[in-house]
Amino acid sequence: MKNKNSKIYKKKINTQELENAILNLKNQSKKKFIESFDVAIMLGINTKKTDQNIRGSTTLPHGTGKKIKVAVFAHGKKAEDAKKAGAEYIGMEDLSQKIKNNQIKFDVTVATPESMKTVGLLGSILGPKGLMPSYKLGTITSNIFDIVKEIKNGQIRYKNDKNGIIHTSIGKTNFSTNQIKENLIHLINALKKQKPSASKGIYIKKIFLTTTMGKSIELEQSFLE
Repeated sequence: MKNKNSKIYKKKINTQELENAILNLKNQSKKKFIESFDVAIMLGINTKKTDQNIRGSTTLPHGTGKKIKVAVFAHGKKAEDAKKAGAEYIGMEDLSQKIKNNQIKFDVTVATPESMKTVGLLGSILGPKGLMPSYKLGTITSNIFDIVKEIKNGQIRYKNDKNGIIHTSIGKTNFSTNQIKENLIHLINALKKQKPSASKGIYIKKIFLTTTMGKSIELEQSFLE
């Protein structure tokens, strides 16, 4: 859970100390750029069991502070909906060709069900980058306008790594302390709803909060209560 830029963890904190901890992390940020607030959540799951792996998405109440670029595979009215919702790149074969030629960079791919034949041919490019759309994440949909809006308004996508840890960002150091706190609580509640029935014992085992270049703080279990 400790990244290469982190120093030794500070003492564990409880719920009452959370706001002060967030404030301290914000005050320690002396970099010339706005750092991200990142969280690592260790889950009590067996990642070798398919039915215990966690993957999903949720829209943080205060967003992530990051400008998300969206590529949408759609045509006709669905393409118009994507444009209205603020998608940066929209198309079918023309969009596919731009991706093959590495002409554009984006963070999320959204596709209509009927466009998946075209998108499927890009599997070797989008797959390794985690950019393939999926039904589970809601990025294969006929409701293009709403999903693009959600993504632009702060939706995050997450999945556990091979060690059962969720890594994601929940804001920036220029967010208020309360915004970071509310985003964190929202994410934890979303993960709780996804607890696999086969997972026994403690589900959320540890939570570490850090900034891009700062220290990492472990939250006590009492925080989850």
